Amino acid sequence: MVFTAWNRLYRASISCVTSSLLARCPRINRIQSKTFAIKLKTKSKPNLRPGLTVEEQVPLTRRMLLLAVPITTFGLGTWQIFRLQWKLGLIKDLEKRTSAAAVPLASVVDNLSEMEYCRVIVSGVFDHDREQYIGPRSLNKDKATTSMQPNESGMHVITPFICNDPDITILVNRGWVPKSRIDPSTRQKGQIEGEITLTGIVRHTDKRRPFMPHNDPEKGRWFWRDSNALAELLGTSTIFIDADARSTVSGGPIGGQTRVTLRNEHLQYIFTWYTLSLITFYLYTKFRRRSTPTLPPSVKNSVSRYIKM
Repeated sequence: MVFTAWNRLYRASISCVTSSLLARCPRINRIQSKTFAIKLKTKSKPNLRPGLTVEEQVPLTRRMLLLAVPITTFGLGTWQIFRLQWKLGLIKDLEKRTSAAAVPLASVVDNLSEMEYCRVIVSGVFDHDREQYIGPRSLNKDKATTSMQPNESGMHVITPFICNDPDITILVNRGWVPKSRIDPSTRQKGQIEGEITLTGIVRHTDKRRPFMPHNDPEKGRWFWRDSNALAELLGTSTIFIDADARSTVSGGPIGGQTRVTLRNEHLQYIFTWYTLSLITFYLYTKFRRRSTPTLPPSVKNSVSRYIKM
């Protein structure tokens, strides 16, 4: 306890003597203030050289990389404008094809590779004994009148169709049936017998989407339209058409299940890329115009006065 009191008294004495010496020796006081001012100036911006802007001290490569961001985003926005024009043209072409008058299948059978979504008319008979089913699928009620719930799951009925002209067997998607009526025995009334004439839309083979299961022809499990595999299994032509809504008969599959929908989000992409380009270009110009930070005027004057002494 005595030692602690003595230590405190010693420190107080040293502090008093130091203050007295500084008061009596202005030179020491000036040196100390000068040293503090120089340290303050050094710590304010150690990596910048006085008299130069930030642009002059940042390497050219780094500045070019910063400028590349707004240029790249501007280019992507411009590219999306061309993509938007292409998509609008494609949608217009599809609408034109699906609304055009149907032509006989025999007259275009050699050019079907370029006629997807075109309407054709054909006569013949169904071979119901070799039905296949693609699904699960939801009901497209745009052109169908039914009491089924829109969210009810079902299957598309794919039936070989023996044509009169040309003399080939094609694949026809007759339409949608609920899962409870997949078995043909539950819809005998809808199994059309004899020769008929139907109108349909030409379809090509689907591309398997990511994470979609693979088809299993041996077990009759079809998750996506594969015209080539269906034709090989059933011994038919690879020509595939979707029967229109007028082909629907009481108790049978609901026709008109073609979905002509194309995603068109390019306008959103244009807005996004151009907005990013504008923001990043503003940040780049702000960076270029920024000058070297300086000390407050009062501190700068003090430093200059002490350096001269």
